[in-house]
Amino acid sequence: MATVLLAIGLVLVVEGLAFALAPSRIEDVLDALRRLPRDARRLIGLTALAAGVAVIALARWLGA
Repeated sequence: MATVLLAIGLVLVVEGLAFALAPSRIEDVLDALRRLPRDARRLIGLTALAAGVAVIALARWLGA
């Protein structure tokens, strides 16, 4: 359970930094995402999911 809370906290830190340091850039990225076709957004999401699983597997393999 502590690992889940740590992961959620880290996500919030990274997202908070993005909004705090570059709020106008976030708006630009969201506009660009709106212009992408649905299938392209789905592929981006699946790629991010696969990258996240790979990072988690690497962390576990390294003993974290």
